[in-house]
Amino acid sequence: MKQQQEFCEILDRLKAININTVLLQTRVRGTTIYPSSIEPWDGCLTGTIGKNPGYDPLAFAIEECHKRGMELHAWVVTIPCFKISVAKRMGKNSVLKKYPKICIRHNDSWYLDPGQPQTATYLATICKEITQNYDIDGIHLDYIRYPENAKRFKDNNSYQKYGKKQKKDSWRRNNITHCVRTIYNTVKAVKPWVKISSSPVGKHEDLTHYSSYNWNAYSAVYQDAQGWLQEGIHDMLYPMMYFQGNHFYPFAIDWKENEHEGSVAPGLGIYFLSPQEKDWPLETISRELQFIRSIKLGGQAFFRYKFINENHKGIYDYLRNTFYPYPALPVPCNKIDSIPPSIPQTLKKQTKGCETQLCWQPSADNTKGTIVRYNIYASKTYPVDISLAQNLIATNLDSCHFSIDGLHCDAHGFNFAVTAIDRFGNESVATQLLTAEKSIYQSTKYFLCNDGSTVSLPEQDYPFVVITDLFGHIVQTGTYNQNYNISSLPKGMYEVRTLGKKGRTIRIGYFMK
Repeated sequence: MKQQQEFCEILDRLKAININTVLLQTRVRGTTIYPSSIEPWDGCLTGTIGKNPGYDPLAFAIEECHKRGMELHAWVVTIPCFKISVAKRMGKNSVLKKYPKICIRHNDSWYLDPGQPQTATYLATICKEITQNYDIDGIHLDYIRYPENAKRFKDNNSYQKYGKKQKKDSWRRNNITHCVRTIYNTVKAVKPWVKISSSPVGKHEDLTHYSSYNWNAYSAVYQDAQGWLQEGIHDMLYPMMYFQGNHFYPFAIDWKENEHEGSVAPGLGIYFLSPQEKDWPLETISRELQFIRSIKLGGQAFFRYKFINENHKGIYDYLRNTFYPYPALPVPCNKIDSIPPSIPQTLKKQTKGCETQLCWQPSADNTKGTIVRYNIYASKTYPVDISLAQNLIATNLDSCHFSIDGLHCDAHGFNFAVTAIDRFGNESVATQLLTAEKSIYQSTKYFLCNDGSTVSLPEQDYPFVVITDLFGHIVQTGTYNQNYNISSLPKGMYEVRTLGKKGRTIRIGYFMK
């Protein structure tokens, strides 16, 4: 099916740049992309609201993500419902038909009313349905807030009935927090390892020296997102930090200072790289990425895939070759359970026909009902150091065998390690495999000397060289020089090969920068 093929191609593109988490819009606006007993099918799949596409897109997406070692979080649009012009096409399963008292008309759309106690229950029921029926890794709450121009939101009836003499701003903030708390407790009661996250407005509140200019989470749309982390009713935040300069950096620090026991991964507005938007230079995003990493926030998110795929200003190439050269594990969510699983046993390397595999005995999980997966590490040193990013070569495998790629097969001196990881992100200690007493990289025939700026290459007849990382990705090509310039490469292990005019290539050796 074309939809399925396109989705797999998207995942392959993301996997190639080591993206480890996908947020997939699962509840759209009062509609779903899975067979729901609560709301109708969305029209994005068939062109017609309520029409079954003939397969379960959410189940398919989860399976394909997990095949690639990626997490899938169900992105649930919460408070907005649908345009007024669409309401008549929604059918009898429309929330407006079934629960009109919790719906409010605002501008050209229908919204749920956070001031109605039943709203929190309704949203929690949707999240429970997803969690019970699917092997998701997270529930991501989008638009868990009051709409823009909230001062004109017509919730006076709810306020008079339920306000209990609170200030309206505080009451509204408490309403949103009540929705978050209800969803969190409902989901965790079903599957405690499922991460709860949301994407609040990118500035939480005015800072001492930097104004939010009346667009912030806390006061403008009544999201106490930092309070959710502090209370422990959120695991992660993806604040929509679609800004630059002093609109970005001071507020990123503020998120860091208020992570509490949760994690914050700023969402970056890469759509602004497009000439049709703000035509930002790539440097704007690359600086933000480096800053986020330097202050040790919990990762980065991107809005949205289209602009990565189209490689605006070279963003895809930058992520693949520079910023994400290695795989990475998703952020742990282990405040409920922090006990790592038992170590996998009996790690072996074996050859079956033309294929070389690592095989091991499974780990017993520490928590009933959860699933243990496995991470693979490789290094020329022994024991393999699993704390080094460059040693991680595969993540979240759901089987006890792994096909070693061509580079690792050829490099028979590579040593390997396997760990078990549970659904909370707890990782076991590693079981190690020493494949040779002396690594191929310790041989002067293959290990090339370098000073960090140039690498010494042996004499050869080919006019060009190509440098790849350990995953076979080409990171640099150039004209042969005995003292070849590598100053632009990040730290890591690389392979150098010849490159002839007809594309013929032969390995010269390896170097560690």
